[in-house]
Amino acid sequence: MNFRILLAEDEETLQESLKINLEAEGYEVVAVDNGMAALTAFKKQRFDMAILDIMMPEVDGLAVCEQIRLEDTEMPVLFLTAKDQPQDRILGLKKGADDYLTKPFVLEELLLRVKVMVRHSAKGDKNASPLVSYKFGDNEIDFITYKAIKGNNEINLTKKEIKLLKLLIARKNEVVSRSQILQSVWGYDVYPSTRTIDNFILAFRKHFEDDPKNPQYFHSIRGVGYKFTDVPTPSAETEEA
Repeated sequence: MNFRILLAEDEETLQESLKINLEAEGYEVVAVDNGMAALTAFKKQRFDMAILDIMMPEVDGLAVCEQIRLEDTEMPVLFLTAKDQPQDRILGLKKGADDYLTKPFVLEELLLRVKVMVRHSAKGDKNASPLVSYKFGDNEIDFITYKAIKGNNEINLTKKEIKLLKLLIARKNEVVSRSQILQSVWGYDVYPSTRTIDNFILAFRKHFEDDPKNPQYFHSIRGVGYKFTDVPTPSAETEEA
């Protein structure tokens, strides 16, 4: 079986060189030069690994990685970037990357890292813990069947609801902005009104809160975005109606 790699790099010469060398190692490579094209390829094709530049046109690599992680928690992602500060590496790993290699780099090192990562992908990383279900309070969400349970009540969820729940839970205790939600859940070519997100949050409160008017888990931060906390937190003045 040939391993398939998604390569997103906007520097033409480097992209061509990487593609040639990866193919020489026996990999099948789909190369694109911007983040939008990377997302399109990811949604339409199967890949065993992604190599992403961070500073790309249209959609940056961090946002691409975050979107990938909403759909696939196991596929290895390697950031290949000129951003070499410690805070850059930390941010990249927080967004879901498995590894981070700064430019300029030694080609042999890149190829060795790729070899290790695709092997783990093929075998199934024993340390990986894909988000298939999540419990908080007396609620349980099943991300595979699109169902949730609160007490003895079963709730059917839509694909959009599941993606938004995954995003909020993955970023629990952090404020997620409206723009991040629109980009990650609705995509880059469809932008519903921000009121649409409000309606989703209201639905989550009806589904999962004991008292929807005084939410403990799903919080609206006025003028900024939303936050999920899995430990009940009293509603604050930042809550919106």
